[in-house]
Amino acid sequence: MATSLPTDAPQDRGSEQTIEQKAVAGMSQGALVRRRFFRHKLAMTALVILVLVILLAFTSVGTVIGGTGALEANAAGVLSINGWRIPGWWPLNWWTAYPVVNGGQPTLSLWPLSFGEHPFGQDTLGKDVFAQVMRGTQQSITVMFLVGLVSLVVGVSLGAVSGYFRGWSDSLIMRFTDVIIIIPIIVLGSIMGKLFGGNAFVFGLFLGILSWTGLARLVRGDFLSLREREFVDAARVAGASNARIIFRHILPNAVGVIIVNTTLLMSAAVLTEAALSFLGFGIQYPDVSLGQIISTYREAFRTRPWLFWWPGLFIILLALCINFIGDGLRDAFDPRQQAKVSRRKASRAVAAIPSVQAVTMVEAPTSDSDVPYMDEFTDLGEGSGPPGRRRDRGDRSDDQP
Repeated sequence: MATSLPTDAPQDRGSEQTIEQKAVAGMSQGALVRRRFFRHKLAMTALVILVLVILLAFTSVGTVIGGTGALEANAAGVLSINGWRIPGWWPLNWWTAYPVVNGGQPTLSLWPLSFGEHPFGQDTLGKDVFAQVMRGTQQSITVMFLVGLVSLVVGVSLGAVSGYFRGWSDSLIMRFTDVIIIIPIIVLGSIMGKLFGGNAFVFGLFLGILSWTGLARLVRGDFLSLREREFVDAARVAGASNARIIFRHILPNAVGVIIVNTTLLMSAAVLTEAALSFLGFGIQYPDVSLGQIISTYREAFRTRPWLFWWPGLFIILLALCINFIGDGLRDAFDPRQQAKVSRRKASRAVAAIPSVQAVTMVEAPTSDSDVPYMDEFTDLGEGSGPPGRRRDRGDRSDDQP
């Protein structure tokens, strides 16, 4: 006997799509990554804050391009920084002692909003803390981006060559990587800080040269797995060169791991530079860094805590913003991440699915020719032995005593 039950099942089971698949239908991989990243609220908030901090630091007190960062006196006895200085909108600099205002306390007021003459306060010599913190933030940002750029170029290049070509090149590059890993960055960073302490550019380059090893290992692992995929074999059969396969086919599939690891290296670079400067081996006087400011005024923590608040706040902002941006990029490049669908969109998608009125459900054989086969499966389900020894249901009463 056959029965029919109403159902809302789709007519074509092979053409089913989930609500998430319908939402991203027709979008390229780049568009999907941008969409996921822009919808990551924490990452977008961190990106906005980071951009604002960069603009504030480089436009307020200006910046110095080139030079050693040492103080020089002109014929009139006025001190200036060695190098080409681009002035900013803040009238004070970070090396001049000004008359102490308001006992050196911060003149910043949130309500009503007012910056005052020294918004972050002054030290005992009268130097403007706002100018010092902005200059120190410039140094940290410079080191951060240089470490990220150098590590990205060196790590991706060596990791790609090692993972794609394998053989003797893989062994040589990985043994060289092992040698770099065992070198203590803090010790060499201290030496380079003493030799080139006033130049954040050289300091950032040196840290970047020592920080690429983890990225190279990750890229090598991705290339070892991706080079065996079918699309790489198809490109090789089509006559594509090794360089084209590396940069046009394999590298775009590993960009997620590369970007996320680079952001982590940049965040670590901010903390490393601040730690070395705090110990006196990073950016040297007369130039300024955030760690150096904290180290200089560490004895005044109880009496003038604002000397610690502002440099510490900007160190935390830079490190957290880069970490949150890295988290957003990781989620954006992860294909397993799916956006949340609102109740309204889900209802519309369900209403758009075609349905049929009934589905036939078979509960009994439809012809006499199906009886032996049904009996065979029934006997097997009851544990009556192999198919060759099956018995008819009507003969079971003959076995009774």
